[in-house]
Amino acid sequence: MDTPAHRYGNPEKFGRVAVLMGGSAAERAVSLRSGAAVFAALQEAGVDAVAVDVTASPIDALAGLQVDRVFNIIHGRGGEDGVLQAVLEVLGIPYTGSGVLASALAMDKLRTKLCWQGYGLVTPRWQLLQSVADIDGCIEKLGFPVIVKPAQEGSSIGMSKAHNREELVGALQTASAFNCDVYAEQWVTGQEYTVGILNDEALPVIRLETPHSFYDYEAKYHANTTQYHCPCGLPVDQEQALQQVSVTASKVVGIKGWARVDVFIDGDGQYQLIEINTVPGMTDHSLVPMAARQAGMDFKALVWQVLETSLA
Repeated sequence: MDTPAHRYGNPEKFGRVAVLMGGSAAERAVSLRSGAAVFAALQEAGVDAVAVDVTASPIDALAGLQVDRVFNIIHGRGGEDGVLQAVLEVLGIPYTGSGVLASALAMDKLRTKLCWQGYGLVTPRWQLLQSVADIDGCIEKLGFPVIVKPAQEGSSIGMSKAHNREELVGALQTASAFNCDVYAEQWVTGQEYTVGILNDEALPVIRLETPHSFYDYEAKYHANTTQYHCPCGLPVDQEQALQQVSVTASKVVGIKGWARVDVFIDGDGQYQLIEINTVPGMTDHSLVPMAARQAGMDFKALVWQVLETSLA
């Protein structure tokens, strides 16, 4: 395959690019791995790039740097939730991916579900858990099993599956450590899929399989037992329908540039939207690069196209 520079033009059109990575959220380690891969790909493509490890304030991290745009690869709060986007807007620095509103909405899984529900898209039933006093009402509404999530964390951090009241209480305590809303979500029995979105178009669908109780942090980044099926095995018309649902789900939230939508198909064949990520992982275990390869796009070409979203 031709290099991105040959396929898409002159790398000088980007000027100097700061690859922002790291951050102070729970996903810092993943972001550093993603950032290192993106930085290397940009250098190989001839782009004038500088790697910036953001450890505290992004304003401080950018102080004194003369850059023309930012490739944002900071996962989680502080980088994916509209905060960094707002800083860059004020500084007048173009950046990759979604803007302030879409980033803030998508980072909050509960608000994303409300947006989808308001549009008529299907997402699993849930119950907000503000304290142990909400446990019995949750059991009555959702039954078991459920999965408990901190609403503003990614990479499955802080998530637990609960099969009974005792486990539900423990899951609430675990998720509450992340200082954001906590909710229980009805467990979906079915097949799990993920759909990369690039410039309002869906990449090939990936079907996920893991022997873990769910696709948790270990399964995502360390386990060798996780299986990624791409092609996903769905009939062509069903895969296209799933892609269209995912594109619609991203547009409802206001996504720009790129993202990744996680979705189940339950035992009745119903699509169940789970969440959307506005700064997807770019590590060797990450899903968007995998889907891009299936579409005939190597990693450098993918990075180049994501960087082009900063030109819009």
